[in-house]
Amino acid sequence: MVDGMNLGGEPARKKRIYVDICALCRPFDDQSRVRICLETDAVRLILAHVRQGKYEFVVSPVHFAEISATAYEEEKAQVLTFFDAFGRQPSWDLGKARKRAEGLCQSKFGPADAAHIAFAEQEAEVFITCDDMLLKKCRKTAIRIPAMGPVEFSISEGLK
Repeated sequence: MVDGMNLGGEPARKKRIYVDICALCRPFDDQSRVRICLETDAVRLILAHVRQGKYEFVVSPVHFAEISATAYEEEKAQVLTFFDAFGRQPSWDLGKARKRAEGLCQSKFGPADAAHIAFAEQEAEVFITCDDMLLKKCRKTAIRIPAMGPVEFSISEGLK
């Protein structure tokens, strides 16, 4: 790849990432714990690279349902503004997502987590969350794409 072009002279495809609401809202959490601060910095770094065009940010119906349910208006407004400006909403196969989410629920995933993963698997290359329990389940269940925390993703991608 040279200057954003692949060897065939076509624009290089951006890596598609799926960041769940837990991670997206990390900057709004109490920053008094070191871990929260590190994850906040990593999420901000990832989103900065989305803004710069390095990544394609995949948004699903689950994102909108969860953020709409938040009671914090500033948090809701900022996340929705980011979705509008940088989110990619593909044409989803809702039947396929429902079937996959139901299968994940049978593997002890919660409904919202299962739905996030089902959508992420359809369109993204990596699933990013701050939820340790969810990450553990993803690794144990071997979902179809890598699942990472924001710090782990930032390190693996060499983000600066």
